[in-house]
Amino acid sequence: MSSKGRTSAEAGDGAALVPKLRFPEFQKADDWETAPGNHLFQQFNNREVPPGLPILAITQEHGAIPRHMIDYHVSVTDKSLETYKEVRPGDFIISLRSFQGGIEFSDYHGICSPAYVILRKRGRLSEEFYRQHFKSHEFIQQLTRNIEGLRDGKMISYKQFSELQLLKPTFPEQQKIAACLNSADALIIAQGRKVEALRAHKTGLMQQLFPQEGETQPRLRFPEFEGAGEWEEEHLESLAKRGSGHTPSKSKPEYYDGGVKWISLADSKRLDRGLIFETEVEISAEGITNSSAVLHKAGSVLISRDAGIGKSAVMALPMAVSQHFIVWTCDDRKLSNWFLYHLLQQSKPLFDRAATGSTIKTIGLQFFIDLRFRIPSRPEQQRIADCLNTLDDLIAAETRKLDTLKTHKKGLMQQLFPQVRPGDT
Repeated sequence: MSSKGRTSAEAGDGAALVPKLRFPEFQKADDWETAPGNHLFQQFNNREVPPGLPILAITQEHGAIPRHMIDYHVSVTDKSLETYKEVRPGDFIISLRSFQGGIEFSDYHGICSPAYVILRKRGRLSEEFYRQHFKSHEFIQQLTRNIEGLRDGKMISYKQFSELQLLKPTFPEQQKIAACLNSADALIIAQGRKVEALRAHKTGLMQQLFPQEGETQPRLRFPEFEGAGEWEEEHLESLAKRGSGHTPSKSKPEYYDGGVKWISLADSKRLDRGLIFETEVEISAEGITNSSAVLHKAGSVLISRDAGIGKSAVMALPMAVSQHFIVWTCDDRKLSNWFLYHLLQQSKPLFDRAATGSTIKTIGLQFFIDLRFRIPSRPEQQRIADCLNTLDDLIAAETRKLDTLKTHKKGLMQQLFPQVRPGDT
């Protein structure tokens, strides 16, 4: 593949329509063409379908997939099924949320709701090329421009699709691009499975390393602790100092943006990842002085008591928290902060059961005051924590590889697909 030769250009300015990156055998090939959507794909509305075909769910994650293969629970009456349309492998489906995630592809023969628009190719086209094209950033932008004004949840009509200008390189170049991007997808899928396997392994390991409900010792112990006996039930407050937090008055600008990291509900996505380094909002020393907020030590362990119940983290540096969190500062002679973090992770079902409330569930303060756990000796705590931290580091490293592969593919697509500007014909 090479980017030498003719420079890339975007259609609509009178220049050639060619990608920034082109395979060597196509360097001297003709410029790409565009064609209206209805010239390349026809609408398909067959309702006379053979019995027994699966009902397809239309999702951004899986494309069109039989409902029984994913966690999808929507009941359909027999009368409604009479109106469902046939979908064949290679068909595209305009999703209710196409402007958010492109047009979905089906690998399956099945049926789908009449609310969807089924597209079938006309003539010699590579379905895999258009599968990638319809998910490209450039196409999503074009799709969004053409349906501007539609409210969320409304369907794109076949007429609107027909007005879109679709890229149309030669069939051999379509195949080459599709093969390249499909190879990138295969690497992403394989890496994703590796990450999921590691996460599943960790979940299973934690179930063995901590006593199950009603048991007094774990089912799996490191060799040096096999004869150490039962774990002792301890009141958590006898092992760690419990703290909480507060939200300084938002009417006082001087209480904010003062360099003190302050964990709030806006940081939910940063929890359950071990250390937390950054926060969405910072407060000031003055904000702490004039409120019930407290600056907790680095290494303190926090847990969410309402939104995102049971999510936890370890503070990488001194931080304050809002009133939605409980914080424990461990007595290091008695309790490893990292052991506590993993124990809280393992105990999420307990926190889910403790939450009450009809609209917003929360865990009352008394629950945390009374909280007790079975705890091993300090050396065994450290052994368990070190094991799980090593596994977390491996999962994080493999997740970064996955993110790198996704970023690489995104950049590759931007190079392989020229952008069609408004007004192109």
